[in-house]
Amino acid sequence: MFRSPHDPERMVVVPIQRLNGDNTSDDQDNLAVEEPLEIWLDDLPLAVIMRTPGHDDELAVGFLHSEGMLDGPKSIAALRWWRDAAGNLAENRITVQLHEAAHDVPAQRPFYATSSCGICGKASIEAVLALAPALETRLFPELEVLYALPERLRAAQHVFESTGGLHGAGLFDIDGNLLCAREDVGRHNAVDKLIGRSLLDGKLPLDRCILLVSGRVSFEIVQKALLARIPVIAAVSAPTSLAVQVAARANIVLAGFLRGRRVNLYA
Repeated sequence: MFRSPHDPERMVVVPIQRLNGDNTSDDQDNLAVEEPLEIWLDDLPLAVIMRTPGHDDELAVGFLHSEGMLDGPKSIAALRWWRDAAGNLAENRITVQLHEAAHDVPAQRPFYATSSCGICGKASIEAVLALAPALETRLFPELEVLYALPERLRAAQHVFESTGGLHGAGLFDIDGNLLCAREDVGRHNAVDKLIGRSLLDGKLPLDRCILLVSGRVSFEIVQKALLARIPVIAAVSAPTSLAVQVAARANIVLAGFLRGRRVNLYA
């Protein structure tokens, strides 16, 4: 099992001034950490992702899997964290080393999981479906299961509880049991961490699972779910139009505005 060799700081304390009407006081506040992570694939610098440090191994392999670059844990020969000239760990750079038998990756591969990739929505959907076919059947959980998910995820968002500055993503089984939760400044990063953990543990495909995100559902969230074969996506906020289109094409159930005992079904 691959594990990160360090436990980075995910929250910092900063001095602030609190203003309440005409009153001012000196105080402190907790802030979520945001730093870049440079991901290398073999000897190729591939991407720089702004993220909350922690579970960087999961983030790296989850991101690569969501872009169709990894077939599973057997594709990975090693995960290496860079060290500086003095031998100190460089926590913001990680290399995913592939086995020789793993498929080759083009040096200039386009990343479709962005909102500014320069291609139209229809082409984006076709590109995703070329990476992974639509699910064969739709899976729908009991409504009572859906209604209970946000509270269960919120209880697992420990850094958010202190900072209010992180997105959360939770992976649940079809009965609503929380399997794994991750936090990050980027909702898509939190999803990559969930998928990366599942890949490293040999638990893909996730075809009997529900993905819950704390914010909106965008195109890239649906892409990541499809490649992990997740059949149900729920969110406490809204989906985008392109997310709804690709979910419908992919046979993924998409639920938004999941709050209390209310939910909107979009696909």
